Parts: sequence; C-alpha cells; structure tokens
Amino acid sequence: MKVAIVLGTRPEIIKLAPIIRKIGSKNCSVIFTGQHYDNQMGLGFMRALDLPKPNYSLNITKSNSQLQISEIIAKLSKILIKERPDTVMIQGDTNTVLAAGICSLKSNIPISHVESGLRSNDWRMPEEHNRIVVDHLSELLFAPTKITKSNLQCEKVHGKIFVTGNTVIDAINIYSKISRKKSKLSITSSDFILFTLHRSENVDNKKILSSIIKGVINSNENIIFPIHPRTKKRLHEFGLYNKLFQNKNIKILDSVGYFEILELMKNCIFIVTDSGGIQEEATSPVIRKKVLVVRKTTDRPEAVESKMAEIVGLDEKNISNSIKKTMKSPKLQSKKTPYGKGDASEKILKILQNNF
Repeated sequence: MKVAIVLGTRPEIIKLAPIIRKIGSKNCSVIFTGQHYDNQMGLGFMRALDLPKPNYSLNITKSNSQLQISEIIAKLSKILIKERPDTVMIQGDTNTVLAAGICSLKSNIPISHVESGLRSNDWRMPEEHNRIVVDHLSELLFAPTKITKSNLQCEKVHGKIFVTGNTVIDAINIYSKISRKKSKLSITSSDFILFTLHRSENVDNKKILSSIIKGVINSNENIIFPIHPRTKKRLHEFGLYNKLFQNKNIKILDSVGYFEILELMKNCIFIVTDSGGIQEEATSPVIRKKVLVVRKTTDRPEAVESKMAEIVGLDEKNISNSIKKTMKSPKLQSKKTPYGKGDASEKILKILQNNF
C-alpha cells in the first residue's frame, strides 16, 4: 500500500499527524503545499509535532484563491505522475483539499477524504463549497460521526462511507502530554475566557466584526485573545484594534502555536470562537470546556447537541449576554466527546489496508 498525503494548513497537519505516524514513512509520501504562504513556518510546525520532513514541498506563491488552486493542481499533477500512489489522502475543506481532489480525480487515483460529510448549510463559507465537491469525488469517505455519515448518504455520494471518529481527538491524546513543556506561554492563572476569531465571513465584514468585538468587550470579563494575522489586519483596517488594546480586561497575544492553544484551552474557564476545530477539540476529555460559537450556523452540530457548544450568533448584545450567563455556570454536564475515543487514525489505517 502506498499513500500520498497532501496537506497545506496547520489544522490539516494536526489532524493528519496521527495518521502519518501510524502509516510510517515506508508506505507514505507527504506532500506539503504551503497554502498559508509561509512555507518555512509550516515546515517548522511539522517538526514541532515530531513529523518527518515532507517528501515534497510545493512552495506555492499565489494568494488569490483561484490562482492558488490552479497552482497546486499544476505542481501536484507532476508529483502524482511520478509517485503513482494507490490513493491520495486529504483532510477537511481547504483550497489544498479541493485542488488535490481535482488533481487526483484527473490522474485516475482514488481519493481518501478524512473528516468528510461536514455541512454548515451556509454558502457564504468557501469551505462549504470545497467539502461538498471533494466528498462527491472521493472513493473512501471517513466520516467522524453518524451525523456526517447521514449527510453523505442523503447526498448519495458514490464512495464508501466509514464512521471513524475525528483524528483531532487522537492528536490531543498524543500532544497534550507534552504541550505544557513545549508551550512558550507561561499561564499563571485560570481566571480567563479564551477568545479566537478568524473566519473570513466574520472578520472581512466590518459590521459583523464590529458587532462581535463590541459583544466581547461589553461582557466585562477577563479575556485572552490570540489574534490571527488576518483578523489583526482587519481590526486595524476597520479602526477596532485600539478599542481592544486599551481595554484592561482583554489581553491580546500575537498568533500562537498548537501547544500554546492546547494550554490555553486546558486552563481557561470556557471558550468563545468561530473555529470549527476548537469546537471539536474542546470536547476532548483532556480539555472539556464549554464553547460559545460566534457564527450563524455550525458544521459541528454534534458539539451543540451534546450541550458542549452553543451557537450565540453575531449580535453584540446576544454575545455579551451569553458570555455573562455562561460565566455564572460554565461547567459541562456531558462527559463524553461525540468525536470518538481517539482511535480514528487506527480505524482509518485498517480501512486503507483492507482496500489497497
């Protein structure tokens, strides 16, 4: 069995790391696209997770979404012709995933899609376009939950569907053991709320971003806010950064790494975020924190159904009131993550071995 794993962003690296470790370098070629425009940072992140150096780095140069996808296809096609893997494995819903899916299909190589079947039903999200297309191109679909399996069945995808759990829980089980030692943050208090914000439909819209920021500020709670570079740029552009910077209750951090985020999640009271990955990670027994989701919809309904997450929308008053309300009762009732026991990578490996 020969698997080509294509990845390009930090979430993809995290969620594919347990699979890469399980398969081993003998049966696996790792192809790194560098979608986040800083190739060395991405490679450094892989080293931090104790992953082998990628067999190929595409060093893509385009930032425009359409040009980025076409550049990945052009460069990846040459590698696939050379490698001729039994399957190309991709994870999630990024431009890397869409490009690799199209390229694999046209190269007549079966696609194995990790974390398939997620749906937000929000067409504003570029990720929604990507994941729907790729799910319909894939031969093996690794759905993390019964809900995601049902989504795929309703759409009548042609590939084989397997419920595996989510590899993000595997990753936390592996890396939470060393996160305190590896983290560059010194966290001396647990009396804070963790706040993250990065989605384009939130931060690129001045009205929406202003509403979210006002809601967070008006809660008057102690908040730690590691700012994503995209978000920081928009905050300055829309004249909102100083409002945060001058607020005594909000501690702003530059964008932090995976180990730092793990430590912040482990030590906070609860989380306010628009991140899909954090909605999953927070359900892990290692973390177990309530999440307030600042979005209209979520592609992780399992977390909401288990009452580990709550959609609070984009209205500033609702965000503020939800933070205050949760502060009074932040403890979770549910003790079981809906995303599996942390053996998803093992299940996926067995399925690959049975099919290739």
